[in-house]
Amino acid sequence: MVRSFSALPGFYRTLFLYIEPAFTLQRQDDGHAAVSTVSPAILAWFFPGASWFHHELIPTVTVASGPLDARTTMAIWQLGNCYLLLGLISSLVFRAIRDALPNNPEAQERILGASFTALALADVTHIAASFIGLPDEIKYSFGKWNPMTHGNITFVIFLLSVRLAWFAGVGRTTYYYGKRAKVD
Repeated sequence: MVRSFSALPGFYRTLFLYIEPAFTLQRQDDGHAAVSTVSPAILAWFFPGASWFHHELIPTVTVASGPLDARTTMAIWQLGNCYLLLGLISSLVFRAIRDALPNNPEAQERILGASFTALALADVTHIAASFIGLPDEIKYSFGKWNPMTHGNITFVIFLLSVRLAWFAGVGRTTYYYGKRAKVD
């Protein structure tokens, strides 16, 4: 049974309640990544592990060499924790908004909007950091990007675009954003 979620209808509900939290990367037999429903946190923490995750951040033809130092491993595990947090926000907080405020689409929209604002700002900084961090020889060679690079840049651009479309009211009824403030 699909519950009413007026502030997050149709495509937006599917994308932000199901696809975004599930979109992750999983190691294939050839060592490259592919879309899966396994959390990046699991990939970084357990298997294939921090060394693989670290190596996949920048596309290369070389194979990961040896274990990482303790600081780098800790940073990768912390990054995995950030991925987990984003998935939990989309999965748990958005559902709590839907369930706690089923008949109040304006309140749903205000809370979702605050969350989407934070996520959109994080999207912009994530895209910028991921792109700036790429070596110059592959920055504009999109065909040389691996699935993790496309996930960190291409997919996040898509998510940001959909968040901005949500704010603009594209494909949905607006209840708070885009409305004039009530004057008493």
